[in-house]
Amino acid sequence: MARNIVGFGEDDLRALAGARSFERGLGYLDAVSGVEVGDGSVTAVVHGTDVYDVELTLGRSDGVSGWCDCPYGQEGNFCKHCVAVGLTVLGQAESIPRQRAAARARASGLETWLTALSHDELLALLRERIGEDRELRRRLELRAAAARSDTGAVRDRVLALIDPRPFARYGYIEYADAPGFARQVKEAADALRTLASAGMAGQAIGLAEEAIRALGEAYGEIDDSDGVVGQAVAAVVEAHLEACDVGRPDPERLAEWLVGRVLGDGNDATDLDPLDYAEILGPTGLARMRQLAAEARRRSPRGWAERHLMERLVKTEGDTDALVALYTKDMVPSGATHLRIAEELDAAGRADEALAWAERGLRDTVTEAHVDGRLVDYVCDRYTRAGRVAETVAVRRDRFRAERSLAAYQQLRAAARDADCWGTERKSALVALRDDVGREHGGSYGGPTLIDVLLDDGDLDAAWREAAGRADDRQWQRLADLSREVRPADALAVYLRLIGPLKEPTGDGVYERMAQLLLGARDCHRALRTEDEFTAYVVALRAELRRRRKLMTILDRHGL
Repeated sequence: MARNIVGFGEDDLRALAGARSFERGLGYLDAVSGVEVGDGSVTAVVHGTDVYDVELTLGRSDGVSGWCDCPYGQEGNFCKHCVAVGLTVLGQAESIPRQRAAARARASGLETWLTALSHDELLALLRERIGEDRELRRRLELRAAAARSDTGAVRDRVLALIDPRPFARYGYIEYADAPGFARQVKEAADALRTLASAGMAGQAIGLAEEAIRALGEAYGEIDDSDGVVGQAVAAVVEAHLEACDVGRPDPERLAEWLVGRVLGDGNDATDLDPLDYAEILGPTGLARMRQLAAEARRRSPRGWAERHLMERLVKTEGDTDALVALYTKDMVPSGATHLRIAEELDAAGRADEALAWAERGLRDTVTEAHVDGRLVDYVCDRYTRAGRVAETVAVRRDRFRAERSLAAYQQLRAAARDADCWGTERKSALVALRDDVGREHGGSYGGPTLIDVLLDDGDLDAAWREAAGRADDRQWQRLADLSREVRPADALAVYLRLIGPLKEPTGDGVYERMAQLLLGARDCHRALRTEDEFTAYVVALRAELRRRRKLMTILDRHGL
């Protein structure tokens, strides 16, 4: 019923927000206030970490869309605050048609009243609003300056808006003051757009570049934990791009400015992408950018920004061989670069060359303990698809010998089972792991990898034989958890030993672990038919630790 009236239902909100945000939105229903229904939208305020403005647009073919000025919402997500407002609207669904009709009537009445006002009355009304609304006054002042081509006034106003000093009470902009500064920066971006649209794109370009430089220098002194200032600075960059699209500056000069910004120290704030300007730069500008990037790369061959810019430019040109040559200048020992080359060759339809590079990567990293697993997976996937299962096993075997980890063992097991040779491979792998026992190779939590793989295989008898004096506490608990039905006495001894050291420390995590161990011990006593002993043990434990009220609560919750 509600969906027919307002155009959406709870399922739509859940689909837009995702299960997590939807569930979190349920907790904000009491935080929604100021709901105002318009003809095609609903606005409201939600009190969360801050006070957030939310707007839902209704009546579209796809049901509902939402906007919120919280950091997550500003990224384009349908956030928990939008969910809370949407659920509130659904709760008022029966009254929505009446509220919409009232909104239309108000809008019509306002339009009729404004139309009837004289020129002088409209001016008086506007002056009244300007006196009450400082942001409106600033926007209109900028429009007036742009309209009369007063670029000096526009420049002064823009620079005043992006000046961080009024917000920097202690030499930097604190977290609480960042949103206010961000609003002014966005206002500056709007002013730049107004200037460009008024036929002064050249002036807008120069002023935007000046603003971008100043903001880049100031950004390091701003606590922008929520990213609101970064988003506002991005709006200034977008205004610069739009002005360049209109004004079409000299492509070589623009290329020089872009490279200077990208390779400079202030680009963390602007996050400027020079390839957004590719169409404006044209062949001449792109060639100049490539030249400057190559020179910068020669000066700083290890520089990340220089390398990244050069790679992107070469990739944009579609020259796969040049890109491969560029990658080969900076090969990393994990094999990640080999994989990147293989992927680029694959994308170019050169599958055989791609596999050859990936195989070369495996050869070059055969003795490395830490190799990019994606490279190994790439080669094995290619071999498996080609029916080369024996070679897949060989790759996984080599990686296991170098890495000696549970993950490498699991991958070898899967490959060897596909090739019907796991029995032989397992014997060799276990021999290697037994040779490692006593050395520095560790398992998942510090104990020998041998015990991890035996547990993973379900070979509990072997795991018990190897665990004595070698396993760490987590391996012991895992072994007990897997064995409490078949070896309850042995498992019980493990649980009781692990519970002992937990009597001293405090904290919810410790208490939860103690409860889990007690549950395991209870299962063992049930298998042994000694429930009375367990009851006596728990009674004594509760008496010993009775002053720990949170522990008592957790034990009660678990029925202990």
